[in-house]
Amino acid sequence: MRRGSGSPLLLVHGLGAGWRSWSPIVDGLAESREVIAVDLPGFGETPPLTGEVSIAALTDSVSDFIRDQGLDGVSTVGQSMGGRIVLELARRGVGGDTVALDPGGFWSDREVAVFSATLRPSITAVRALRPVLPALLGNPVGRTVLLAQLSARPWALSRETVMPDVRGLADSPATGAAMDALTKGPKQQGAPAGSVPGRVTIGWGRRDLVTVPRQAARAVELFPDAVLHWFDRCGHFPQWDAPHEATRLILDSTT
Repeated sequence: MRRGSGSPLLLVHGLGAGWRSWSPIVDGLAESREVIAVDLPGFGETPPLTGEVSIAALTDSVSDFIRDQGLDGVSTVGQSMGGRIVLELARRGVGGDTVALDPGGFWSDREVAVFSATLRPSITAVRALRPVLPALLGNPVGRTVLLAQLSARPWALSRETVMPDVRGLADSPATGAAMDALTKGPKQQGAPAGSVPGRVTIGWGRRDLVTVPRQAARAVELFPDAVLHWFDRCGHFPQWDAPHEATRLILDSTT
């Protein structure tokens, strides 16, 4: 997806809807930037990888896209798994300024076990409820029950905001393999001070129940050039819970 004009901004989603995960903030970003939002392999309209699914392989796919599209030095933004991917790009020296929102990969062994043990059943439940998701997500009580792990204020969100990601968790062919890559693969490596190609900004929701807030200290320790921004009253999806703040942070932190 490409929208807007200006210096390019590459968006990388997490588990869920593909590029549509960014729908709440795309228009705001596109008022001043050319927004390029990708579907990772196995999400949205991009076919799955033919080999092993790993964070390294998913990062390779984004790196290849940047090269093939002539986007050297592009600013990158990612959320959750996408946040981890854009930090890995920065660690490799790919891209320009980087904004990572609630990135994965910085958990302890216990935290990743809890993440796996709680999110996997949620994905199974969403798949089972697939026929009635529109009705459930159209009701504040239904949203609260289904999305309590993902949002600080699920009752206040609209069905249109959350439906793409919830359906994506149920329908994307790469959801299971990507979960395995996150929970069974290596943790995120860091980048020594002065080694990344641009500014690094890490945004974290103070009420994130997926990548819990104490992981932010580990992320900043591993990426010492990073500036940490806290989203108050925000869960795992800043583009859901704090869309205006997320838009402003991205625009102010990238060129």
